[in-house]
Amino acid sequence: MTWGLFFKGERLEVIQSVKKMQALAESKRREGKKIVLVPTMGYFHEGHLNLMRVGRNQGDCLAVSIYVNPIQFAPTEDFTAYPRDFDRDKKLAEGVGVDWIFFPDRKEMYPEGYQTYVEVGEVTNNLCGISRPRFFRGVPRSAQSFFHIVKPHATIFGQKDFQQYVTIKRMVHDLNMDIEVIGMRTTREPDGLAMSSRNVYLKPEERESALSLSLSLLLAKGLYEQGERRVEVILKEVRECITRHPYVKIDYAQICDVETMKDVSYIEGNAVLALAVWVGKTRLIDNHVFGEPLDI
Repeated sequence: MTWGLFFKGERLEVIQSVKKMQALAESKRREGKKIVLVPTMGYFHEGHLNLMRVGRNQGDCLAVSIYVNPIQFAPTEDFTAYPRDFDRDKKLAEGVGVDWIFFPDRKEMYPEGYQTYVEVGEVTNNLCGISRPRFFRGVPRSAQSFFHIVKPHATIFGQKDFQQYVTIKRMVHDLNMDIEVIGMRTTREPDGLAMSSRNVYLKPEERESALSLSLSLLLAKGLYEQGERRVEVILKEVRECITRHPYVKIDYAQICDVETMKDVSYIEGNAVLALAVWVGKTRLIDNHVFGEPLDI
């Protein structure tokens, strides 16, 4: 199937002004058009494009935001180094039929003197909420801004960032936003590595060690399918699988309830194995929801 054939707009339009984006979105809403938003930080890979392809078939107007959000990065993280290539992203977006790229600068997103944030509680207190304390100060703030600016009926998030996906769902629910939040399974490289813009940071000798994440997910899936439900047993095997590889350091390997993101000690309901692992200087994340397919 050639996804590029599913064009509904005449051409892709790049919009940098908040007011222009709001006016355009409002005009389309008044025409009865359904708007779908895919929020991104750019530097597209096939995972991003898959979200866009789904979005293309979900509505009449497909918007993609590109914004590397400074307030979700700590001073020691890779905000400055984060890969960027707008011209490349624009060509890829055109290829899957995106109508609008919303590409604001910092002054548009955070006017001088801004002092308003969105705090999402319990679901952000674990995992990345501990190891990246600024992350969930920035993500809900930018997401809510995009929702007010682009005015989508539906938004699509990749489930590789599972805690982020749960956080956005929680915010939308709690604030009674009239937006459907659609989650999409992780897109992977042929060898199983979860696609990420940060994969470009990996040195050649680190690439094989990066596969320790997906290998450990397969191991955990197998244990679960054999009837193992004790979290302590599963995590012991997962950690040993990862640390057998060179260049790696585990940030976290935890099994959590998929709604609350709290640790569980025994898998009874829906649970997710969430991983964050440093491979050299690159921090990678991955996850598996027990009982669901794992495309490796």
